[in-house]
Amino acid sequence: MKIAVTGGNGKLGRHVVRRLTDDGHQVLTLDRAGTRSPGLLVVDLRNYGQVLDALLGVDDRHDGFDAVVHLGAIPAPGILPDAATFENNMLSTYNVFQAARRAGIKKVVYASSETVLGLPFDVDPPYIPVDEEYPARPESTYSLVKKLEEQMAVEMTRWDPDLSIVGLRFSNVMDIEDYERFPSFDSDAMLRKWNLWGYIDGRDGALAVVKALENGKPGFEAFIVANADTVMSRSSASLAAEVFPVVKVTKDLGEHETMLSIDKARRLLGFEPEHSWRDHQGAGAAGADGGAGDQED
Repeated sequence: MKIAVTGGNGKLGRHVVRRLTDDGHQVLTLDRAGTRSPGLLVVDLRNYGQVLDALLGVDDRHDGFDAVVHLGAIPAPGILPDAATFENNMLSTYNVFQAARRAGIKKVVYASSETVLGLPFDVDPPYIPVDEEYPARPESTYSLVKKLEEQMAVEMTRWDPDLSIVGLRFSNVMDIEDYERFPSFDSDAMLRKWNLWGYIDGRDGALAVVKALENGKPGFEAFIVANADTVMSRSSASLAAEVFPVVKVTKDLGEHETMLSIDKARRLLGFEPEHSWRDHQGAGAAGADGGAGDQED
């Protein structure tokens, strides 16, 4: 396919572009910054005219796309003032969705966020593992936008029954060099309580995008995307019992099983993570980012 990837120079975006290219797709990154190259088109996603023009065709570059992967956004709360985060992310996503519709593109995969589940869980989750079955609980402006984007996707796919929009609720994106600090999290269960000790390896995040492009159906669906394990060496059952003692645990948890349920992504998308931080202990020199988003740009 010919695929546009917004935010393709971001932390997750780089993995997605590499994976799609390796799989044989024609990929063009739409981003606001980056080194001049045949694979980059500089686009301000807040400008609808630019987005529509970029998706319809660009002289000497392309004449349209089969699919759009939308990752470009302010990637987490607290980077910009709340109103600026809202304006940038909400407007950009509307522009991408609407321009894709006008261009006749029927496959859209985009970065929703684990934050809609109720992060940082200062209010207890309704049950553990959390899943897609309970209503969204945005606790920040960043998360509020993610919830509104999901509702916008519901309405746009209702208007256009042939349109497929898949929202991937990515957990905290990690690279191999981030894994060196993971063992230090064991000293305090509260350090990573904010997202139920979850993460997503960037390579597995890219795999989820591939699976969504291959298996997304007309309409809108949201999927939690996390790795199969937690960031902790301690057992998942002991973590849940210590930090959320009154929250119902709905299943017997595996030793290090994620508490961000990926059962729906497994069942409907065929997503199965291939990586774990445990395979890279001691790798890299950089510390892990504790931010709540860090997936898109």
